Amino acid sequence: MKSRESEADQPGEAAGEPAPGAVLPGTLPEALRAELISFRRDLHMHPELGNQEFRTTAALKARLEQAGLVPRVLGMGTGLICDIGTEDGEWRGGRGMFALRADIDALPIPDTKVTCAYRSTVPDRAHACGHDVHTTVVLGAGLVLADLHRQGLLPHPVRLIFQPAEEVLPGGAPDAIECGVLDGVRKIVGVHCDPKVDAGRIGLRAGAITSACDRLEVTLDGPGGHTARPHLTTDLVVAAAKVATEVPALVGRRVDARSGLSVTWGRLETGHACNVIPQHAELSGTVRCLDLDAWRAAPDLVHAAIQEIADLYRAKPVVNYVRGVPPVVNDPAVTDLLRDAMTARLGADSVEDTPQSLGGEDFSWYLEHVPGAMARLGVKAPGDRVSRDLHQGDFDADEYAITVGVELFTAAALLDAALA
Repeated sequence: MKSRESEADQPGEAAGEPAPGAVLPGTLPEALRAELISFRRDLHMHPELGNQEFRTTAALKARLEQAGLVPRVLGMGTGLICDIGTEDGEWRGGRGMFALRADIDALPIPDTKVTCAYRSTVPDRAHACGHDVHTTVVLGAGLVLADLHRQGLLPHPVRLIFQPAEEVLPGGAPDAIECGVLDGVRKIVGVHCDPKVDAGRIGLRAGAITSACDRLEVTLDGPGGHTARPHLTTDLVVAAAKVATEVPALVGRRVDARSGLSVTWGRLETGHACNVIPQHAELSGTVRCLDLDAWRAAPDLVHAAIQEIADLYRAKPVVNYVRGVPPVVNDPAVTDLLRDAMTARLGADSVEDTPQSLGGEDFSWYLEHVPGAMARLGVKAPGDRVSRDLHQGDFDADEYAITVGVELFTAAALLDAALA
């Protein structure tokens, strides 16, 4: 993938303008930039699924310790936190910490990139959501902030959170919170890769920026029989098809359309022979919602709709509704902080408004406890005309985004301290 790194150190420099990064300390040194790219590529080649990120955790711990920091592995065995600007790695109270969060797990899909030298070496595993970039950004920001602390230029403590299992509903964030990652934290920020936004830019939105996401599993049962006599049995194929098509429509008519409540199926399985009506059918999918109140009402609405449709066709349903994550609702003040930080680094044109997504993100659980905001980090390479998306095997990122993310976070930490 073509990288902005090869064109210029900063977009402003490429245009013959003064480097906006000179406004604040905490820009990314060239030697560290090259190291971070290598670190990210190593993670990309060795993806690990949720709660199995032992190699990733070890690599992060080793690099932070090399910098003289005191990282602490979370109680579940993967993921870690690391405090900067505290006494002997322990928070001693006071104003509280500014937290930077990254998710470290990968997806159970194959890496389909053909010519990429750092494609995944693990079959059916890929960093196809950009978590390797998120992780590298927080690591890089931590290393830069640690250097500022040694120079006496970091006024308030910062916590790095490397969280496992974001892709495993309801996400690894609740377990991380249970382990105490928010103890002493007063504000938190994060980024998520966006392949529709150019590298060198971020997308921001105050309020809800993602949606709620739950998992839905349904089984239907009946006596089965011969396809010559469907009137004597329960036609489970028809029943399953009706649940698949009618439940989304029915649920959509029982909530305010502005809530964006959506049931979408990803799997329907039933039957083995063309002349046998089966006794069992299975469906699975997701429930997504833009609105927090509608999300809270969704389980009862979905259960009732499935039961009504199944009753019409004499099928017996069993519903497993797995709560996932609420929407990420960005705090307006923290969103403004990220906007000011990005403007200080790369100018006002580097920030764009972004719409609310139907994707889910367990960063939302942190925002149930402390104010925070998530930015969309542009990773689209300049001139790339291929339409890419997250959770696809050919996903990759323009590595200039690492520089942008690091300097966004360092500026945010410094500006937050200055505003206190």
